[in-house]
Amino acid sequence: MPTESAAVPPVETSRRLDVWWAEFLAWVRTLAQATVYATLVVTFGVQVARVEGQSMAPTLADQDRLIVNKLSYRLGAPQRGDIVMLYYPLDPDKSYVKRVIAEQGDSVRVVDGRVYVNDVPMRDDFVPAEYRSHDDWGPQVIPEGYYFVMGDHRNGSSDSRHWGFVPKKYIIGKVQVRWWPVPHARVF
Repeated sequence: MPTESAAVPPVETSRRLDVWWAEFLAWVRTLAQATVYATLVVTFGVQVARVEGQSMAPTLADQDRLIVNKLSYRLGAPQRGDIVMLYYPLDPDKSYVKRVIAEQGDSVRVVDGRVYVNDVPMRDDFVPAEYRSHDDWGPQVIPEGYYFVMGDHRNGSSDSRHWGFVPKKYIIGKVQVRWWPVPHARVF
C-alpha cells in the first residue's frame, strides 16, 4: 500500500528557515563576543604559560604550566621575591620566568653565591645546596625603572648576572598559579 507523503506548506518552510537563521546569527554573535572577551582577558588580564628548562628548579620544573597575572603590574610594581614572566632583554621575542631579587635603587652583590640586597643577606632557603652557585657579582645599584632577576637554580640559570637589568616594561606579569601537573598545583 503506497504511503502518502505530506507536503510541507511553503509558509512552514519559511518559518523553519527564519528560526534556523535566527539561531545561527545568535551563535555567531555569541562566538564574536567570546572572542572579544578572550582577547581582552589574554591581552590585559591573564596568560597561560609553560616553563621550558630547569632555571627555576626546584620551585618550577620543566613543562610546568602556569597562570600569569598580567594585570597585577599594571596596578602596582613587582616586589622582591615575586616570580615573574618577562621578555628576555637581549631578544624580546623570547620570554623567561625568574624571581625578582632587587628593585630600583637597591644595591645588589653576590659573594660566593650568597646574594646581598642593600648589604643584607637574602633569605634563600628555597634554594637547595646542589642548586647554589659560588660566583661573585657586583655590587651594583639597580637604576630607576629596572629590576634584577635570578633563577632559583642559581648555578644553572641565565639571568641578570649575565644579561643585565630588566626594564619594568619587559615584565609581563606575576606568576600566580602552577596548575599542571595537577598533583603539584600551587598558588604563589
